[in-house]
Amino acid sequence: MSPSRWLPSLLLTAALPLLAHAEGPAYGPELQGFEYPYTVKHFAFQSQGKSLQMGYMDVAAHGKANGRSVVLMHGKNFCGATWDSSIKALSEAGYRVIAPDQIGFCTSSKPDNYQYSFQQLATNTQQLLKALGIQKATLLGHSTGGMLATRYALQYPEQVEQLALVNPIGLEDWKALGVPYRTVDQWYERELKVSADSIREYERSTYYAGHWKPEFDRWVDMLAGLSKGPGKTQVAWNSALIYDMIFTQPVYYEFKDLKVPTLLLIGTSDTTAIGKDIAPPAVKAKIGHYEVLGKQVAGLIPQSTLIEFPGLGHAPQMEEPAKFHQALLGWLSKYNPVRG
Repeated sequence: MSPSRWLPSLLLTAALPLLAHAEGPAYGPELQGFEYPYTVKHFAFQSQGKSLQMGYMDVAAHGKANGRSVVLMHGKNFCGATWDSSIKALSEAGYRVIAPDQIGFCTSSKPDNYQYSFQQLATNTQQLLKALGIQKATLLGHSTGGMLATRYALQYPEQVEQLALVNPIGLEDWKALGVPYRTVDQWYERELKVSADSIREYERSTYYAGHWKPEFDRWVDMLAGLSKGPGKTQVAWNSALIYDMIFTQPVYYEFKDLKVPTLLLIGTSDTTAIGKDIAPPAVKAKIGHYEVLGKQVAGLIPQSTLIEFPGLGHAPQMEEPAKFHQALLGWLSKYNPVRG
């Protein structure tokens, strides 16, 4: 039985010592040893017959509070910690900011057997927000977090004020476009071989159009350290299940059903597409073009606004934080909730 079964609902996480490793840091299965920019708390809850815990940061408004909350949803190769500059910018602008790590990721539980779906992750997050007393919030989802934020807004439209998507994946249905299916077992074998070098090269070529900034290395070490720590097989198996969820559960067909004001923040040099590495050349050539996908999906979403960042890649909030946050905060400020 996992020790997390006895953790109370809002327990501060205990930072375990960094595990020494000749080729860089190694972290515990819930990222023990990696430093987060703000205090990490844990929300304990039951799901699928398991006692789980979701790590999250809850950062109060710095200065004059505007009474609004923003929930940040991280990507597949990211964590709540990678939102550090966005948390600071939003907090300074008066927002309460909640940045959870989803189950299967980062500081949260890696269950042995879990049926992953975007609906389940949305339900988990909704339970967290309810426990925190948040009845309505703005969602900001990046990468895979964009798929999750979309699903959450479809599932709980009355609880969402605004929806902002940063280079979300799932702007196309890769399987319908001819990308071959990779089994969970194949994903697992692939994830067991992950290294800092392979992560860096993938992100450099796919996320950032061949460019790299030294500050990105911290996030590479975060992922690589999680993948080679004592929970390596646990981390790899959960990662494989999550990739299968991403590939087989598109939100693309439901963008037209979104009922909330939606902002697309798109770095146009991004070429991310799940399974592109095993796709036939003709298929590979036609997927992952964000300079086209952003415009196409903006046309599908009823109340959409598109802001493009020419020359930036998969994470404009990390590449050019000042430019990104100016655009985001300008759009968020246009919403004036009517409060009783």
